[in-house]
Amino acid sequence: MTQNTILKAKKNTALVSSIKPTFKRLPYLSMGLFLGLTTLTMTAQADGITGEDYRTQASAVDVNAPIAALSKLTSLDNAKPLKVTVPKIQQFKTKAGVPVLFVPTTALPIVDIDLRFNAGSARDGSISSTGFGIANMTATMLEQGSKRLDENEFTRAVETLGINLGSSAYKDIFTVSLRSLSDDKHLLPAIDLMTQMLIEPSFNEQILARNKARLLVGLQQQKQDPNSLASLAFDKALYGGHPYAHPSVGTLETVPNITRQQLIDFKNRYLVAANASLSMTGNLTLAQAKKLAENITAGLPTGQAAPILPEPKPLTKSQHIHIPFPSTQTTVLMGQLGDKRATDPQAQQKQTSFAVGNEVLAGGDFNARLMTEIRQNLGYTYGISGSMSPMLTRGPYQIGFSTRNDKARAAIDASLDVINNTLKNGITSTEMKLTTDNLKNSFPMGFASNAGINGLLGMMNFYQLSTSYLSNYVNRIEQVKLAEVNQTLRDTLKPDDFLIVTVGEVNPWDKKAAK
Repeated sequence: MTQNTILKAKKNTALVSSIKPTFKRLPYLSMGLFLGLTTLTMTAQADGITGEDYRTQASAVDVNAPIAALSKLTSLDNAKPLKVTVPKIQQFKTKAGVPVLFVPTTALPIVDIDLRFNAGSARDGSISSTGFGIANMTATMLEQGSKRLDENEFTRAVETLGINLGSSAYKDIFTVSLRSLSDDKHLLPAIDLMTQMLIEPSFNEQILARNKARLLVGLQQQKQDPNSLASLAFDKALYGGHPYAHPSVGTLETVPNITRQQLIDFKNRYLVAANASLSMTGNLTLAQAKKLAENITAGLPTGQAAPILPEPKPLTKSQHIHIPFPSTQTTVLMGQLGDKRATDPQAQQKQTSFAVGNEVLAGGDFNARLMTEIRQNLGYTYGISGSMSPMLTRGPYQIGFSTRNDKARAAIDASLDVINNTLKNGITSTEMKLTTDNLKNSFPMGFASNAGINGLLGMMNFYQLSTSYLSNYVNRIEQVKLAEVNQTLRDTLKPDDFLIVTVGEVNPWDKKAAK
């Protein structure tokens, strides 16, 4: 999950969270989460008026006059309030004690299944102090054969059924996911393959050696990516000795130490019923969903839930890190320790208030203050955005952009000025109204597909959120108050203590070199 800065697609995750095949998705700018919602695209339509009589001659246009069309647009004045009907979520537990969230959808003959374990790379150190990358390698090798089917046979079976079956490891989460046609001819064999992955992976020694060799090549190539370098340095400096500090894929030093027994130990310790949650969406009845859930989880060892992760300690003063890199551009990543996933209504409302304020300050669109000032007014970058990534413990808050080497320090200082001015004077009621309307109107796009619905269910189940979390989303947006938004921004963001990482040819903190 590496990213060039922090992309617009993450803007709603704060409200709701590769190098293939061995690298999976690099989780350096980890993401949690609410809800993986996509952005609503507003499409303008012509009003149907045609003909010369309705056109203004070019010679009659005053190019210096302000554009007044929007101030006269009244078509939305009488628009009815948005009425959102969220999917009806059904809850149950399997005999093994695994909690299940299920939403039936009959529009398409498809089923999406998402099995999540509290077993991300943050648990690597509990298996081996020198084994960073164990969770990622376990996820990789679950897809590479079972005791009944070797790698080629397993891959052929997946392709023959036309299913999507895979596993991934992030900092907090280990996922095994399946998408299949819903008829028994396809779904039942697909479930069998899924259970083979979970219960009897082969963890072949030769395949492990091949994976490690390929992963080491990828890690070497990673040194040529300034965004990856910035993300790695940011996590290491922000989290220190915390399990979030190391990259999920491992390092050049730790990957060679991964052994087959460590993969077995990881699976036996963490891929267990007491540590699992399951979400299902698709063309199934409740009875069918319960039967499938039993088939998936019956073979899992009972095990124990993973222990609570320690809370990371925030930085007490600003820290500047520069990584020399031969490039005409400097990559900048700045931020601080953020929030963990809120589970009680009061904390959720506060996170919503912050998300609204941050969207005004650092959202990825052109209305955001950072984008307006740093890109449009000063011309320092093509894009700048920032977001919060709440996780099981406190995730990062990050702002990222790239700029010319000789403009890096000026762009950093200008960005901090925008943040400090926003904290001092607050956002306006007009900005807040525009943002809340956008968030409410784009919200339904998050569950416009089976995959979208199942992603929301998986997130909610993993973090043990009430089903009302989804149905109350719009209400939380509507309950936002301007004073609370501004106060939450001030309480959360501490730009004077920001960690700032730069990757480029010139050190922006060296005044002589920068000049």
